[in-house]
Amino acid sequence: MSDTREKLCAVVNDIRACRNCVDDFGFEPRPVFQLEVGPSQRVPPIAIFGQAPGNQVHLKGRPFDDPSGVRLRQWLGVDEAAFYDPRNFAILPMAFCFPGYDAKGGDRPPPKICATLWREKLLACLPEIKLKLLVGSYAQRWHLGGEAQKTLTATVENWRAYGPDTIPLPHPSWRNNIWLKNHPWFEEDLLPVLRRRVRTNLSQ
Repeated sequence: MSDTREKLCAVVNDIRACRNCVDDFGFEPRPVFQLEVGPSQRVPPIAIFGQAPGNQVHLKGRPFDDPSGVRLRQWLGVDEAAFYDPRNFAILPMAFCFPGYDAKGGDRPPPKICATLWREKLLACLPEIKLKLLVGSYAQRWHLGGEAQKTLTATVENWRAYGPDTIPLPHPSWRNNIWLKNHPWFEEDLLPVLRRRVRTNLSQ
């Protein structure tokens, strides 16, 4: 096993065992992500960098196993079998655990400590990633840095500027139906390119 693969295995095992936020959450953390790192397991060519698991995903233990995942797979043009094949996709949210609900009943934002602890260590061990899909503003701000626009809409609308290896996306939540209706260019212009780049990377 290469030195990079050994480091990746160590980081993944540490993430799976992480309980850093247990006192903040008030319930047992459950890291949910998709990445297999066995000695003969290839690193997938596509990484999905999202926000954080919702409660339904927290309970099931499988990323995007909810209505948002159905829509995301439609956007990508893949079925469940291809999506959950770790040889195809790594699914690595900005926070690996469901962060709980805020006072209004919505999901709390991803705790910043998660990215601080794990993001750079993890990505340093994944040089083989060919296509990065940035789902939502939290992932876009972290991965794009100063290249991210002031709003998610502006960042996604500027998707051509980020090159063939990075595509920013809105969250596939059904709460974004109005956003999709108001921005038809997303489905007309961006999605065909997204599906083509996904097919190209999965076929290599």
